[in-house]
Amino acid sequence: MVRGAARGIAVPMNLSAWWSSLQILLQDMDGFSGVAVESSFFQSLFNGLVKGGEILGSLRAGVHWTPSVFAVAQKECVDSFFSQNSFISYDTLHKLGIPQPIQFLQSRYPEGKPLVTVFAHASMIEMLDSAVEDAVERGTWIDSLTILPISFGSHDASKILSLCPSVEKALKSSKAHMLGESYIFSDTFVKGLFDSIEKELENLNTTGLTAAGSSDIPHVIKDSKQGHDDSSSQADLDEYDTQSVTGKSASEKGSKKKKGKATGSAKAGTDESVPEVQESTATKSKKKQKKGKIIPSAQVSDSKAGAKRDTDRMETPSFLSEESLIQRIMSLIPDLEEQGMDDPETVLAPLATHLRPMLLNSWMERRKVAFTDNAQKMRRVLDNIQRKLDEALLNIQLYEKALDLFEEDPSTAALLHKHLLRTAATPIVEHLLVNLDMYNKLKNGIQLEELQNPETVSMSSSDRIALAKGLPRSLSLKAVGLVETLEGKRIELFINAVRELAEESGLMLKKLDKKLERTLLHSYRKDLTSQVSAETDPVALLPKVVSLLYVQIHGKALQAPGRAISVAISKLKDKLDDIAFKTLTDYQSAAVGLLSLISAGTGDEEDCTSDRILSKRELLEASMPALKSLVLGGNSQF
Repeated sequence: MVRGAARGIAVPMNLSAWWSSLQILLQDMDGFSGVAVESSFFQSLFNGLVKGGEILGSLRAGVHWTPSVFAVAQKECVDSFFSQNSFISYDTLHKLGIPQPIQFLQSRYPEGKPLVTVFAHASMIEMLDSAVEDAVERGTWIDSLTILPISFGSHDASKILSLCPSVEKALKSSKAHMLGESYIFSDTFVKGLFDSIEKELENLNTTGLTAAGSSDIPHVIKDSKQGHDDSSSQADLDEYDTQSVTGKSASEKGSKKKKGKATGSAKAGTDESVPEVQESTATKSKKKQKKGKIIPSAQVSDSKAGAKRDTDRMETPSFLSEESLIQRIMSLIPDLEEQGMDDPETVLAPLATHLRPMLLNSWMERRKVAFTDNAQKMRRVLDNIQRKLDEALLNIQLYEKALDLFEEDPSTAALLHKHLLRTAATPIVEHLLVNLDMYNKLKNGIQLEELQNPETVSMSSSDRIALAKGLPRSLSLKAVGLVETLEGKRIELFINAVRELAEESGLMLKKLDKKLERTLLHSYRKDLTSQVSAETDPVALLPKVVSLLYVQIHGKALQAPGRAISVAISKLKDKLDDIAFKTLTDYQSAAVGLLSLISAGTGDEEDCTSDRILSKRELLEASMPALKSLVLGGNSQF
């Protein structure tokens, strides 16, 4: 009974369960009812049969029986699959009843290599090694899972790649990179991607990356307004003024005098004010600690420390996120899907993760260089602001002194204030706004190719407001207030607004003292005298002569528009002798007549206006020596 049952078993069996089955079977047999047989009896019979070779198989732990027929079939199944596929999974062996698949396979196939979930033949390693070596030599990449059978997982791919000699050699020599668990990228391929992306980073405009709220000057400042021709520009009596005197006035000639003991000069301010600015600003910073304040040029000199502080504040840019890099790689290599990438985003994630630290480091280094370079540019911008403000504001204060002579005539005084705001104050505001905007951009790490010269660019009121609102908030409020004073009627309001903005910016402005006023007025007079002497335009001569008369008689630098020249001349009546005053008024009447004819002219050749204009111009030209003699021929006329 035991022999028959044992020979009928073809699969592994637990002997304890087997004996129980035999006892039940024995109870059902005739004549054996009530007979109890101990399991040990069956066991002793079974052991004897095994020892005698009557049943074939293996007994483990005394209770686990594996028939030889099953073991043979089991081995044949494993041999067949392994020989055909050069690998077999551990799960397959578990299903065949092999509890320790690795030990079983290693003992049977010593040339094979155990992986994480499968056992592979050496030939599969050689196949993968050859494919990887070819990919590295061609400077491309390879996903080992596309070569290995589908049963291989990513952990298996990682393990088998570690067994490939070419992979080990390439990794040691840095000719390849193992990214993720299954990807091998040649160093040539990775460097090519890195260089392409880094080149794009170099071409990026950092304005959109780090500068929130700063204005873009090219979008704000419009082209210079179209000018009129010579004849039409002279037709407007408002153009018949002293604006031409302003351009080369006391600021230019005064700068030549600003040597030695000329304390109010712009050059002296530039050379001597640096320690003064540094000391006064340090005191201010301790008192106020205003956020967003512009640092004076003397304090910008520590470029390394400033660059370090700015670098510490830098955040990782969004364009270097893993998602953005994946998209960038896909755009650089659009045929990735044709190379076997069914899901490029998933496949490229390890590559993006590898490239990101290198790109971040490159970007940070470039930013450090930019901040260091910008520190030098910031210093130059501040020096430029300080110099221009000193020169221009001193000139305006000089011109303001002359307005006191007209305070009894409110309408003329308002006209003179507005003229000074338009011709002298507006360029200061535009220069200040553009340079503060430039400073703000440099402070935020934006690289500017070159420092622009905005003095040749004309702005509208909306342009100036846009630039002012683009500055940091503390400066923006002051800057908007300054722009609004240009639409006012008093020059002193403008000067106060400039001082407030300069104080908020950490700049120091000079005040016009008596000594400096004398120096500037002397330079202004000398320059104006030279202009009068060289002037050949009969219309442009009159405002210069009137201005020079005010310097000689009142010691004031008058800047007057065309509509105010007549009033300015009338105020000289008591200061000039009758002949000189008549010469001046006659010339002024003739000049107004000429401008009126030019304004009324039609341009028609048959029109006699052109002859009258020519005649009037010749009359004025003939009177020019007499007019010049009023200021160049001595002081006998007053």
